Amino acid sequence: MRHKVAGYKLGRSPAHRRSLLRNLVTSVIVDERIETTVPKVKAARPLVEKMITLGKRGDLAARRLAAAYLMTDAAVVKLFDKIGPRFGDRNGGYTRIVRTGWNKGDGADKAFLELLGSEKVLDEKREKRAEARAKKNAEARKAMEDAEAQAQHDGGIEPVKEEKEEEDKK
Repeated sequence: MRHKVAGYKLGRSPAHRRSLLRNLVTSVIVDERIETTVPKVKAARPLVEKMITLGKRGDLAARRLAAAYLMTDAAVVKLFDKIGPRFGDRNGGYTRIVRTGWNKGDGADKAFLELLGSEKVLDEKREKRAEARAKKNAEARKAMEDAEAQAQHDGGIEPVKEEKEEEDKK
């Protein structure tokens, strides 16, 4: 029986489980949204909340505790410079779990773990990606047009439709 046994084992050894959760928490802080299985999300949520509470405290001891847990220095900087002040007047409840669907292979339920108020950041990222994609497509289109024009100029090759029309006239 598992009476009063807290936490999720996630089918891993203690060291592997700790490493997995540290990576998940770091990813949530850096990207503000992750998608993984529901048990992993439920296991990582309290740890993310604790890290944000440390970010709100903002003193040296809190920074050292967060740096000892998080995997990258960039995550620590973002936690204390952006995320902590963003939740300064909020007492808990910094994250949201949104169930999305399931894995095709094993049928595991999937969910997003995201920070509240991250909609603006995610929309900005989405717009940047769309702009970059549009710019890349325009460059590719221009390069293809230039290559076609260069090929016509160098080889004196006319488009295929015009050749067929000339043959039909004869």
